[in-house]
Amino acid sequence: MTAENMSIGEMLAATVPMVRTLNLEFLDVTSERAVLRLPDQADYHNHIAGPHAGAMFTLAESASGAIVLSAFGDQLSRAVPLAVRAEIGYKKVAKGPVTATATLGRPRAEVVAELDAGERPEFPVDIVIQREDEAVTGEMTVVWTLRPHS
Repeated sequence: MTAENMSIGEMLAATVPMVRTLNLEFLDVTSERAVLRLPDQADYHNHIAGPHAGAMFTLAESASGAIVLSAFGDQLSRAVPLAVRAEIGYKKVAKGPVTATATLGRPRAEVVAELDAGERPEFPVDIVIQREDEAVTGEMTVVWTLRPHS
């Protein structure tokens, strides 16, 4: 399989070891949203038998990366996407499998217009982490940039 015919999930699993380590599942990835699932795995539990905070952070950050690649993959020949900063809030105890749903916080066209103007655009990706009963267990924002190639 070549990079050209890999899905975003396959590409991230092939290039980001933590995606493979946590066995993240890519349920839906478009330029509009990305939904990833962290299966319930005892090896990644915390002291209260739920998913470890670090595993949930990685799930959410990976969901943000998936939507960034889907939305801006056509810009990779001239810019590299990089996470700039992230903030996460843990809202409720998570048990069992959890999903992370990521959405872009700015219109794609606006970000690309800044890149076209020679700028280094920054844009937020908002992520909601939920249990199977749909209770929100966490919320995260990752600010990304598209750094133009030198």
